[in-house]
Amino acid sequence: MPREDQFIPHLIVSDGMAALKFYKEVFGAEEGHNMMAPDGKRLMHGELMLDGHKFFVSDEFRPDEGGSCKTPQTLGGTSVRITLMTDDPDAIVELAVARGATVIMPVQDMFWGARYGQFLDPFGHNWGINQQLQEQTPEETEKAAADFFEKQ
Repeated sequence: MPREDQFIPHLIVSDGMAALKFYKEVFGAEEGHNMMAPDGKRLMHGELMLDGHKFFVSDEFRPDEGGSCKTPQTLGGTSVRITLMTDDPDAIVELAVARGATVIMPVQDMFWGARYGQFLDPFGHNWGINQQLQEQTPEETEKAAADFFEKQ
C-alpha cells in the first residue's frame, strides 16, 4: 500500500472557496473533500491534490472556534515560502498574475541551474516556482553563486 504524504501544508486564507478556485486554476490542483463550517460561509477543511500530493486550505477561525493559525493578512506577512517544481514556471506565474497574484521576483535563470521566480498569491502566501534545467555539483553551484553575487 503506498504511503501517504508525511507532510501536508495547510494554508490559512481569508476566502477559502476563492483560494480553492485559484489553486485549481493556477496549479491544476484537483479538489478533494471539502467541509464548510457550521455557519455555511467559511471553509473549515478544503483538500487539494497537486501532482499526487495533498495540501489543505481553510479559512481563519478565532481561538474560541478552535482556530490557532492566522492568515498572512492578519499577521502582516508570512514566514513561509512554498516552492513548486514545474516544467513551465513562466506560464504558471503568468496565470497566477492574471488571477490576482503579485510578482515578487520575476522568473529568471538562476545560478543553481534553474528558472525560478516568486509571487504572492491573493491570499498572502509566498510561492517559489522552480524549473530545474540542469543538475550541478555543489562546487559548480558555489562557483555560480559567487559569480552571481559578485555581479550584484
